Amino acid sequence: MLKLFTDTDCDVTPEIAREYDCSLISMPYSIDGKTTYPYVDFDKFDGHAFYDLLRNGALPNTSAISREKYIEAFEPVFKNGDDILYVHFSRAMTATFDAMDQALAELGEKYPERKFYEIDTKGITIVSLNIMLEVGDMIKAGRPVEEILEWAKTEVDKFAIYFFADDLKFFRHSGRVSGLAATMGTLLGVRPIIHMNTEGKMVSVGSERGRARAIARLMKYVEDLGEDIKSHRVIIGNTDSPEIVEEIEGLLRAKYGDDLSIIKVLVNPTAGSHCGPNGVGICFHAKHR
Repeated sequence: MLKLFTDTDCDVTPEIAREYDCSLISMPYSIDGKTTYPYVDFDKFDGHAFYDLLRNGALPNTSAISREKYIEAFEPVFKNGDDILYVHFSRAMTATFDAMDQALAELGEKYPERKFYEIDTKGITIVSLNIMLEVGDMIKAGRPVEEILEWAKTEVDKFAIYFFADDLKFFRHSGRVSGLAATMGTLLGVRPIIHMNTEGKMVSVGSERGRARAIARLMKYVEDLGEDIKSHRVIIGNTDSPEIVEEIEGLLRAKYGDDLSIIKVLVNPTAGSHCGPNGVGICFHAKHR
């Protein structure tokens, strides 16, 4: 039997995990020295309260989980005689997967007959969620793991994400984004436009002054890069910006029709720690990232 795994950085909630019979690995964040594991230390994410903390000056940190936590997650599955497919956020963003590799090397000696497969979504938050949902649908449909892995070789790079942030201090604090202009954060109303590239890294691709121009820029990426959009989910992610989400949803439905499959997601706190509050992004099926 094949057991599906993912992590909270992919915006997978316990509800989604139950729908796909998926095990969920919690990725932590810390504020003022207190470390929190999403959906372990709380049952439901209070996004408004979390992002208000950031608005009021909190600067969260994120950290890798230990080799022991990966062993704790994976060993019961191997011991039960099952294999694992782990759809996870970008290896290029963290050292946590070094610990995972160490855990798997140890478990491989103990359970040599078991197989571990992984799909690196080369992203985080809604782009990872979109890919995970596609994989979950294929597993539900009974598709073999070899076919799913072959699909991922081309399709992972065909899910694009573009988003804008409200305050650069969170990106600068996390050090996760390249290409940010040094002066951008001092310019009132200027919003950096970020995307996840094919290396799995967050890269600034420019900036726009004002919310309307930033939204228009995101929509332009959807129009220019979109491929077979209506056959896939479009996910709008936000860091506590519901009014902008509604505006973007209206624009998307006006362009592509009311039957467009749209999911609206409140970005998880660990990923949200990198971009801060008042951010919005769109993930869609594209010709390329």
